[in-house]
Amino acid sequence: MFKVIILWALMPGLCFAGSLQHPFIPQSGKLLIIGQQKDIIDGYIQSMGIVPGGFMVYTSIQNMDGLDQPADHGSGIMDAQYYVNSYPHAAIQLALYMVGALDATLAGRYDDNILKLAQWMKNADCPIYFRIGYEFDLPENDYDPEKYQLVYRYIVDHLRVQGVNNVAYVWHSASMMEPKGDFMDWYPGDDYVDWFAVSIFNPMQIATARRFFAIGRQHNKPSMIAESTPAGLVSTNAKREWFRHYFDFINDDDIKIVCYINSDWDVEPLFKSSHWGDERIQNDPEIKAMWINEMNKGYLQYSLDMFKELR
Repeated sequence: MFKVIILWALMPGLCFAGSLQHPFIPQSGKLLIIGQQKDIIDGYIQSMGIVPGGFMVYTSIQNMDGLDQPADHGSGIMDAQYYVNSYPHAAIQLALYMVGALDATLAGRYDDNILKLAQWMKNADCPIYFRIGYEFDLPENDYDPEKYQLVYRYIVDHLRVQGVNNVAYVWHSASMMEPKGDFMDWYPGDDYVDWFAVSIFNPMQIATARRFFAIGRQHNKPSMIAESTPAGLVSTNAKREWFRHYFDFINDDDIKIVCYINSDWDVEPLFKSSHWGDERIQNDPEIKAMWINEMNKGYLQYSLDMFKELR
């Protein structure tokens, strides 16, 4: 039975400072991460009666906001520090927006922002899954493959020099139905990638995602769904069918981390024109029941011992 867990910063973190780099792979079950806006996540917790194992937030190389102070760019409030303070035994999945900033990053223009990021990560003292330039192969992002690799490695090298040891680095494909180019054109290298990750908004993406994860297994990298929601589905039956495909994919392909965006997209200025709809799990009793049934199959939720499961 689900029950509310309220543990407001009662205990210190695990003190990752000085520890070795880890990919933070769940040793049993899977890790659930919920995103992405503060009010939406709070609503999920209140409705479900349980805290997820992690929280999804976004920042940018240009501004590095939404970390120690709340920020809103039209898609809801991002406030990573809120989760670190309120749920000190949860993981953070942090996405870094870099569109239009590759040249400036390589020129050192954002070095101070990277230093700020490094300090915040060390102070957070929790496992952080860091998506650098997420959806690297999305055409709208227009990431030149060679420059993307250089910037990805540039940021990782800077964080390592600063002694950041509580971060797993995530290489995240948009997993489009018609992929742009060869995935590996953007690959920063095994020494810089801990996880292979995909977006899943349409079940038709699953075939592409499976091809991507097959490459990841060749490189001994675990699999993550970094962003997911049944975007644009209007009918209740279509949404329920989406979740059936989604859960089958997760279980059949040994996906270790599942990140769901539990949003009402139509009220967010940035996404309102997309007409993605209200995709909050708690709004449909049958979907909510499906979700709870799936979560009871060994998904890691928030607990004082959760970090012991991430190695």
